[in-house]
Amino acid sequence: MTGMAEKPDGAKDKPNRQGAWTLYLIECRDGSIYTGIAVDVAARYAAHAAGKGARYTRAHPPARLLASIEYPDHSSALKAEYRVKQLSAAAKRVFVSTLPTRPSEGPSAP
Repeated sequence: MTGMAEKPDGAKDKPNRQGAWTLYLIECRDGSIYTGIAVDVAARYAAHAAGKGARYTRAHPPARLLASIEYPDHSSALKAEYRVKQLSAAAKRVFVSTLPTRPSEGPSAP
């Protein structure tokens, strides 16, 4: 293993120097919410917007970034992503509304 995480869509995210990963939620144009993790959320969002991100966002183009929460490592980000993905869209919106103004300040995922 090379230390890089292989995503289902073939994209690879390289861990940054600190090992921090970010959970992010995107509101799609149809009102649905996509949840993912990345080391560079801006680059990942750009890939989604360009139609080169996940299969889901190719069919449901992104409208805006709802939230991003930084985690210290890949494992904790994956666990938080799993927990958030278990929520309904309505529950995800409630979760986002409970985040601080600057949502990337702490790992407060359900």
